[in-house]
Amino acid sequence: MTTPPIRLVLVDDHRMFRTGVKAELAEVSAAASGLRSVEFAGEAPDVDTAVAVVREQRPDVVLLDVHLPGGRGNGGVDVLHGCAGAQAASGEPVRFLALSVSDAAEDVIAVIRAGARGYVTKTISGTDLLTAIRRVADGDAVFSPRLAGFVLDAFGAAAGEIAEVDEELDRLSAREREVMRLIARGYQYKEVAKELFISVKTVETHVSSVLRKLQLSNRHELTAWAMGRRLL
Repeated sequence: MTTPPIRLVLVDDHRMFRTGVKAELAEVSAAASGLRSVEFAGEAPDVDTAVAVVREQRPDVVLLDVHLPGGRGNGGVDVLHGCAGAQAASGEPVRFLALSVSDAAEDVIAVIRAGARGYVTKTISGTDLLTAIRRVADGDAVFSPRLAGFVLDAFGAAAGEIAEVDEELDRLSAREREVMRLIARGYQYKEVAKELFISVKTVETHVSSVLRKLQLSNRHELTAWAMGRRLL
């Protein structure tokens, strides 16, 4: 059975950038045979057009710039508020992935508070952007590694809320804790392997062990677990 493509709406106020993103995603999507492809359902250059297009087209994912003209002057946040409760044609909620030149903490936190599922910067490669879109479509939260810390700082538990003795954390070895922190921050397996000077296979083994010991199902749950303990 063929998996349907991810229906995507691209929101950015620069037409040439939209053209470039569409061309790049089309190229890497075509090259990644066997994986879920991307189908463009529409595009928009400003807040008001974006809300109308999302409501009409009901895409799976919206690739959203943070700074946009129109609306109430709050850019991508206005789009998120205007599309609150919107459903994709599949019946799932429309999911938003911020794609911006800005890596400012206030921008990251604002769009995540408004409902975005992730935030990546425009320095991302086409292949990694396609991976991020697929992950957001599947319900995961996705952040460029450096930006994950902003979210954890903003949404983590207040200091003193975590007990001095954490029985769940104590189940993990020192190496498993290192791997857990990087995975929860949004690092890919190969990035963890490079950071810790171990093989990708070893990373996979540690991740499986961490998820089993903590009784978690995926990296999204792992991120939430680590966030709640202010471990990153």
